Amino acid sequence: MADLRAKYDQAIQTAKRLGFQGAATQEGDRLHFKGTVHSEDEKNQIWNAIKTVPDWRTDINADIQVVPQAEPVAVGTAGGAVRTYTVKSGDTLSKIAKETLGDANAYMKIFNANKDQLSDPDKIKPGQVLKLPA
Repeated sequence: MADLRAKYDQAIQTAKRLGFQGAATQEGDRLHFKGTVHSEDEKNQIWNAIKTVPDWRTDINADIQVVPQAEPVAVGTAGGAVRTYTVKSGDTLSKIAKETLGDANAYMKIFNANKDQLSDPDKIKPGQVLKLPA
């Protein structure tokens, strides 16, 4: 039985680099990619890496779902839409500020917008949904 994980290492490494939440597991003579990414573009990058191997159609079963993050959600009545961000493992307020506001030093703006759930800018937890300042 061929080692499909080695054969598709480029696709697996691409998936890891993009933060693919899932696994590539070999079952018999097929490699199963199952998990989620955050955008259609990330999904396409993984597929493009898979398709660099000519016989991917006979080797691969893939279920790659797109689960968007930091989607704007409507909140309140007069306020209109408020952008939010769901904290991931390894995030800091500075990292989130750089990613979403373009300035790592703007982390206190995020902290101040979330004082209802944060008591310390250094204490955020994966899964928390933070409001992003306008």
